[in-house]
Amino acid sequence: MPLLDSIHSPADVRALSAAQLADLAQEIRSFLISSVSHTGGHLGPNLGVVELTIALHRVFDSPTDAIVFDTGHQSYVHKILTGRKDAFATLRQHDGLSGYPKRAESEHDWVENSHASTSIGWAFGLARGFAQRGEDRHVVAVVGDGALTGGLTWEALNNISTNEDLKLVVLVNDNGLSYTPTVGGVATQLSALGRRLSALRTDRRYERFMKWLKRLVQRTPVIGEPAYGLLHGFKTGVRDVLLPRSLYPNLSLKYIGPINGHDEAAVEVALQQAKSFGGPTIVHCITEKGRGFTPAEDDEKQHFHAVGRFDEITGERLDNGHGKGFSKAFGDELLQLAGQDERIVAITAAMLDPVGLTPLASRFPKRVYDVGIAEQVAVTMAAGLSAAGMHPVVAVYSTFLNRAYDQVLMDVGLHRQGVTFVLDRAGVTGPDGASHHGMWDVPILATVPGLRLATVRDEPTLRARLREAVQIDDAPTVLRYPRGAMPKPFEVVAELPAGDVLYTHGGKKLLLVAYGLPGNAVAAAKRMENVTVIDPRWALPVSEELVRYAAEFDQVITVEDNLAEGGLGSRLAQQLPNTMVQNIGIPKAYLGQGSRKEVLKDIRLDAAGITAQSAAGVQETGPAEHGEHPDERQPADAVAGAREG
Repeated sequence: MPLLDSIHSPADVRALSAAQLADLAQEIRSFLISSVSHTGGHLGPNLGVVELTIALHRVFDSPTDAIVFDTGHQSYVHKILTGRKDAFATLRQHDGLSGYPKRAESEHDWVENSHASTSIGWAFGLARGFAQRGEDRHVVAVVGDGALTGGLTWEALNNISTNEDLKLVVLVNDNGLSYTPTVGGVATQLSALGRRLSALRTDRRYERFMKWLKRLVQRTPVIGEPAYGLLHGFKTGVRDVLLPRSLYPNLSLKYIGPINGHDEAAVEVALQQAKSFGGPTIVHCITEKGRGFTPAEDDEKQHFHAVGRFDEITGERLDNGHGKGFSKAFGDELLQLAGQDERIVAITAAMLDPVGLTPLASRFPKRVYDVGIAEQVAVTMAAGLSAAGMHPVVAVYSTFLNRAYDQVLMDVGLHRQGVTFVLDRAGVTGPDGASHHGMWDVPILATVPGLRLATVRDEPTLRARLREAVQIDDAPTVLRYPRGAMPKPFEVVAELPAGDVLYTHGGKKLLLVAYGLPGNAVAAAKRMENVTVIDPRWALPVSEELVRYAAEFDQVITVEDNLAEGGLGSRLAQQLPNTMVQNIGIPKAYLGQGSRKEVLKDIRLDAAGITAQSAAGVQETGPAEHGEHPDERQPADAVAGAREG
């Protein structure tokens, strides 16, 4: 009987002998490769934390002891060890097993927010809360080196350093890679120093090494008292040496490492030592992303970070396709524009390849900035670049711009800086679930005075809006588009100052303002009589031309791939007091996972759902198959979808 079949809880892991753990690790890797090859998912990160996670569950008593995963895409092994192996056939599928920790799935999942750099703050709060309640419980934050580029990490460490009695362990999973190679001085020096220490810790020239290390510390720029605590501890033999207090007189963080993260016994010993200290301790583990699967180990472009279906023997991807997605079209157009205008620069937050900036970075490497998982810095830096006479284009996933709202409002908006924001994965995104649906950006950004926002519907409109946006230097502009391949260009019946009429059946009875889901709105219009469909060129601010045009209709229905509350429709309704206006969009709720098509059907934003939500008195005319999704229709050679975050 395979060992893995006997694991139903962490107690079963603790019952194994030390000799059995290597076999268990191998079985877990084989299972992950086979299972994820059928469902897709975050393979590379999880192959790298197998021994590390086994050790965690042997040393700590989950869920009494809280384990918090930063981002959470590396929690598959944790899910297996906590009794969810049999659900992996449904991983990231509609109503299936989440690709991130999820409280509804298990009491072992404490935090399910899959945005990066939050785990140490969560752990600080949990540990402080347990202590105040008099409960003898430990908290572990599992944080990747990529998250060390986020400011929240350092803010939390700064506060933890003054709480010497907290039973808190920060386990740093250092593989030199987050989604892409980790950027920034802190994370880079952490990895470099860790690997140097691994080679030198058994060297007899101890004093010579100690002097070298002190010189390195003295040359390190200081960006916060506790920050470089991660860099300067070291281990020699079985003795853990604490951080030099003469260099950090106010730092109370102990340090163990670097540890070979694939040596389960060594990780277990380090965690036991950290647990016994009774105060905040950092355990630094060196791991290899994709370990045990050659295609993932050799994956320089990080395709196996998040992968679709693939051949479990060769690693060949099976749902790659040959079409063009919005991300690629954006990257191609921006590259052309940058070749014509030297003012154009691009900024992203650890999303260089996923958002399509790799070609620009290859052609103009000094004009592309990857700031790591630090969206706030990205936006404020963009404001500075704009003030210096450049036109920055900030490209991130829609859901991640939420983290920099204050900077958009005060650093860019208040100063009327010409910054273009390009939001990939806007609207319903699919299998990543609640934290990744890009449904919040429009209501949030609509509060920024002077900001102009457009949702593009196809490649021609994407290119046209981008060309227009980079010429606007006195206000922020935003372009947003959904995940995956784009539909064929829509047929334009007529052009109006407010936008392009996509389909019309005549008359002034009903106007559909299709903003974000034009294909489904057009299909819905074909079911009804006397319907005109219009797609505004710029949705925000609401143009006077659109208000005048809409006032001519008896009824107006807005259709949006973002929150209905606070979007274009609600603002248009305020300006049409004498017209019946109905807003159809995403409900104010945390949506589950599934394909884009499945989620749109769930929330009645498919063609049939839009028709059903239309006001009473609108007559359906033609039968159509329920669940029809014109926005999902793509050329035969279209890609199945862009890579996930």
